[in-house]
Amino acid sequence: MWERKRGSSLKRIDSLIGAGTIIQGDVTFTGGLRIDGRVDGNVIAAEGEPGTLVISAEARVEGEIRVSHVVINGTVNGPIAVGDHLELQPRARIVLHDAAPRVRARGRRAAGYPRHGHAGRADPRRLYEG
Repeated sequence: MWERKRGSSLKRIDSLIGAGTIIQGDVTFTGGLRIDGRVDGNVIAAEGEPGTLVISAEARVEGEIRVSHVVINGTVNGPIAVGDHLELQPRARIVLHDAAPRVRARGRRAAGYPRHGHAGRADPRRLYEG
């Protein structure tokens, strides 16, 4: 669906939060991060750095996400700010609590359909321009 350039940050994963691991507190990273466990806190790319985040099907993030690229197949309970690429895979579940939607994706198409205010599964048949 999206064109990928060779060596792009979308393909690079430098760090892993493994299944069964629970992080309590904010996580700031550079490069790429894959979450297979749980983070109770915000997940944020280092200021001024592109960051790729992959949230696997069994993973859960309880907090804000601020990155340039994100692929979500697990659960996110909090606002999401994406600079370039947002992909919601079939098992993605997103819960937003603010009165105004906080899912933002600039410059790319976002696949999926997060339901504001309550958990909803992604619907890959719907495409939205960011």
